[in-house]
Amino acid sequence: MSGTESTGIAAATRAEYCVVACAEAWRDAGEILASPMGTVPAIGARLARLTFSPDLLLTDGEALLTGDTPALGARAASIEGWLPFRQHLTLTATGRRHVMMGASQIDRHGNQNISCIGPWARPERQLLGVRGAPVNTLNNPTSYWVPKHSPRVFVEHVDMVSGVGYERAAAAGPSASRYHRIPEVVSNLGVFDFETPDRTMRLRSLHPGVGVEEVTEATGFALTIPAGVPLTRDPSEAELRLIREVIDPKGLREREVPA
Repeated sequence: MSGTESTGIAAATRAEYCVVACAEAWRDAGEILASPMGTVPAIGARLARLTFSPDLLLTDGEALLTGDTPALGARAASIEGWLPFRQHLTLTATGRRHVMMGASQIDRHGNQNISCIGPWARPERQLLGVRGAPVNTLNNPTSYWVPKHSPRVFVEHVDMVSGVGYERAAAAGPSASRYHRIPEVVSNLGVFDFETPDRTMRLRSLHPGVGVEEVTEATGFALTIPAGVPLTRDPSEAELRLIREVIDPKGLREREVPA
């Protein structure tokens, strides 16, 4: 439970813990472009900019850099720059961007799939396609957001490698591994990273109300589980007010992660 109840602010919901966990991916990031994909990451990036990462760059989702931090669905009142596609690609290729992508599948090494389910030659389901995932993962920090943690998403082996994981980047050599980094994976159950000797997925924190057993049962491979897994940090009263009153007054976060 959040410690905000005693101050008259309702306790943080699971969705709001997820927002804070996503925001932490951009803590003290400096002047880089945040590219959040999904409702909760978009709120998280805005929260980071309004609190501990004021230099973070945000776009309107198209080609304009916003000077202010509008609520979800609102138009920016201030524009501070133009970011056409060619300049966006330059930022990507030079590491000055931190994207938080979705994942239809992800494995213990951080390989991600958004392309297809089933064998490539005859897939059972066609998804988005590889898109920019290889370039993202090899050239700038790439985190992931999974709103429904399950063994169908956290799999032993992805059906198609879209985003490159640690072992594949290492095998490809310095040209692939030099800038490759997966800071964190956030799901509706907890936060995960790859800070292990063999760069495989580790449980970093649990969202309040979630147990280790629930996470392991919902994961299709063996996670590294440290002793005494901490809870995801509570959002502060100021952060909750920003989330609820400024960034997402319509409560769209609760649709992506129901209570």
